[in-house]
Amino acid sequence: MPALRLMLAVWLCAGLFAQDQQAPATATDSQQSDAARFPVSVEVVVAPVTVVDRDGNYVDGLRPGQFHLYDNDKEQKISVDVAFPLMSMVIAIQANDRVESILPQIQRAGGMIQPIVTGDEGEVAILAFDSRIRRMQEFTSDPAKISAALKKIQPGSSQSRMIDAVDDAVRQLRTRPSNRRRILLLISETRDKSSEGRAREALIDAQLSNVSVYTVDISRMVTSIMAPADPGRPDNRPPAMTPLPSGVPATPNTVMQATGSIGSSAQFVPLMVEIFKDVKSVFVDSPSELFAKGTGGEQFGFVRQRGLEDAIQHIGAELHSQYLISYNPSNKDEGGFHQILVEVDGRKDVKAHTRPGYWLASK
Repeated sequence: MPALRLMLAVWLCAGLFAQDQQAPATATDSQQSDAARFPVSVEVVVAPVTVVDRDGNYVDGLRPGQFHLYDNDKEQKISVDVAFPLMSMVIAIQANDRVESILPQIQRAGGMIQPIVTGDEGEVAILAFDSRIRRMQEFTSDPAKISAALKKIQPGSSQSRMIDAVDDAVRQLRTRPSNRRRILLLISETRDKSSEGRAREALIDAQLSNVSVYTVDISRMVTSIMAPADPGRPDNRPPAMTPLPSGVPATPNTVMQATGSIGSSAQFVPLMVEIFKDVKSVFVDSPSELFAKGTGGEQFGFVRQRGLEDAIQHIGAELHSQYLISYNPSNKDEGGFHQILVEVDGRKDVKAHTRPGYWLASK
């Protein structure tokens, strides 16, 4: 019996020792996972630049030396790529009960993505969202897989977790090589419904990951008419998660009053600064507009199939006409919002458009 007790004690001590040895590894894995999830610094900022003439036509043939970029009014040492880089794109599609009549149009337009937007060597991933975030297809260059994934999307619940879908898409794009363009194509209504995340964090994440968001907005007029009747189930969401009607200010310090309107990029910058400061009174009526303008993308809308096809063609033409500027900011010690301005030397007849800036936390 004493020998048996001795063996049992030795066995228990060995088990505890093994657990102690394994515990640090588990903590390290968790820390690595958190580090991969949250970017903590800015190494290289990518600023896609679209140059247009007075008639709105894209301007090609500019030399790298003609570009000057200013970060918070400080000129930066830049690298300009005039060649079209490989592209990684995530297509995030609203797939709730409100868009059931629209989904066939989206599915038919899927065949345009690769030849017009990403190119043969580009890659596409597809996710659908309602109350769930469903990854329908991981990154692929096979057009048959892209079309098949789109056809599998079926309408779901009444929720629309747009912000959470953007957050998930950015996480996917962050895994792609840094020499690829990272594009998110968001096809949805302009409003979010029941996301757990916040637009502020999702926008910061997209900016730090150098993701450009292009939105194709589904007409709310069409979805309101075609959506199924409300069965009258109780809404258990807290009041803060229910958006106010269009045009109704949340507080005296609304977006409309803070910026005058939500139109040009010059007016949009003050709104971004207020959002990044986490001012509680700022009401974002359209997260899709925030993501598009805040990352240097564009916002489109459509009612009919032709409108969706025109939007995809416009996105493809813009992406293939852009100049890609990258730089390592020389003023990373400056916390807060960094505004970006690009000028073209010797061409007063053109305008250069790029992302308005990015947010950098104070050290």
